Amino acid sequence: MTYVVPNEPANEHSREAESAGMSRRSVIRAAGAGALALGLGGTALIGTSAAGAATRNGLRPVSGALGLPSGFWQTFSSEYVNAGGLVQHVVIGGNGPPLLLVHGWPQTWYAWRLVMPALARQFTVIAPDQRGRGLTGKPADGYDTGTLAGDLAALMDALGHQKFAVVGHDTGMVISYALAADHRDRVQALAVAEAVLPGVQPSPPLFLPSALNQQLFHLTFNRLPAINEQLVQGREDIYFGFIFDVEAGTIKLPGYAVRTYIDNLASVPGALRGSFGFYRAWDVTTAQNAQRAIQKLTIPVLAIGGAQSAADGVGKTMMLAADNVQTVVIPGAGHWVAEQAPSPMLAALTAFLARYRAAHTARPQSARV
Repeated sequence: MTYVVPNEPANEHSREAESAGMSRRSVIRAAGAGALALGLGGTALIGTSAAGAATRNGLRPVSGALGLPSGFWQTFSSEYVNAGGLVQHVVIGGNGPPLLLVHGWPQTWYAWRLVMPALARQFTVIAPDQRGRGLTGKPADGYDTGTLAGDLAALMDALGHQKFAVVGHDTGMVISYALAADHRDRVQALAVAEAVLPGVQPSPPLFLPSALNQQLFHLTFNRLPAINEQLVQGREDIYFGFIFDVEAGTIKLPGYAVRTYIDNLASVPGALRGSFGFYRAWDVTTAQNAQRAIQKLTIPVLAIGGAQSAADGVGKTMMLAADNVQTVVIPGAGHWVAEQAPSPMLAALTAFLARYRAAHTARPQSARV
């Protein structure tokens, strides 16, 4: 099933790409060469020992972040949780069944800020920074999706949630798929947006129309072992500024949001290396996904695409990996759907998660873990 959530009227893809018979949507439909993009952060990095002492104590290292909805910190707390040997930064708040939000590249938890307050009225919202990103620890390895999914499973264990729903965007979509496939007894519903699944689909062609290449070139650039860091360090505003702009379509992210992401990547030790970690583990993730896809997911899946970006290609992708898939296309939105179209995004998520919430509420209190 495919349906459209109302928003601003969608503009056309680049005519150059369209005339070549190819768009980001067609690449995501037919190809599995990447998780599209995202990843941000907060302020100063807390060292491992300090973060360990700060576990679950309600520290707010990102309380000064710009552009948060009014009263945000009255609902949410910014905390550190030592889970599975990794100190993870997470923003938590709300009441109801647990809902895990998994950001993409080059973002952090902050990508969800505009939808978190409304979701918190119905769910316990858990928005972590992934391994290598934001204020979470930045080990040298462990960036394949099996390990990244394991990090999140350990986080939910530490928070006392045995079963939960997951929403993932961009690289977070790939990680969320791994979490649902590797922990099938735990993930009850899965919503994903704006990526492909390497190992589930064939790879796209190497040579793309130039307009589409601008949106996807980072998939190969980010995989390089060292030279990408050497080229980007000190020029983070150029590289990441271009990524945020070209993937936005016509609805650009506000300057303060882009600045928040770039400042984290430029100032936090290890953040730039950590941001490339997911892509450097691409081959391992591809092999893992090929095994995961042998057994399709049976849980409800919502696939979300921006009309100026992946559109219904996300649904086509997920149908290769899951049996019960709904597709939503958000008009006017580009790649950064939760920030560009928070109201339509909320409408889609709330409707999709209603059955999960009702089932959780109907269970005895002792079973709600």
